[in-house]
Amino acid sequence: MFHRLFAPKPEKRAARALHAAIVRAARQPALYGETGVDDTIEGRFELVVLHTALVVLVLQASGGERARSVSQALFDTMFDDFDAAMRELGVGDSAVGKKIRFMAEGFYGRTTALREALEADDDGAALRSVLARNTFGTETPDTRAERLALYVKSADAALSRQGAAALCGGAEPAFPAP
Repeated sequence: MFHRLFAPKPEKRAARALHAAIVRAARQPALYGETGVDDTIEGRFELVVLHTALVVLVLQASGGERARSVSQALFDTMFDDFDAAMRELGVGDSAVGKKIRFMAEGFYGRTTALREALEADDDGAALRSVLARNTFGTETPDTRAERLALYVKSADAALSRQGAAALCGGAEPAFPAP
């Protein structure tokens, strides 16, 4: 009886499972190195945000209430994880809130830019530009941004085929191998 009282809501359970899978996908070694993202705290943050944004976009596209709830729970879970990581790194309590707020604004901006770039009918130029700017910190797309854009387009297509209902139901997100 008490187990049901204190058990997390289904949306929170789904979000935790999604976040764990997102982190695994974002840590694929092939995404890092000379031909990928720098293996730094910032690079890892960018890839977790990118993978989370891809899942959130699929959830938001469904328009369903459950998908919206899971999307919000995923956002909360990701930022709870970021909060804990910053504290482990020694960031002081007074600075954590400001950094989280800054990171959340960045997440929303990146998600909007990613959605617009994926919807653009321009042979991927907008996506390469968004990835160059947000993930690599450059103004001009290079081969790293081109490679990541191919991965992102493939991941977006796979997640879209999988659908929000499967993601909300606890299915492992269909991220491709890089």
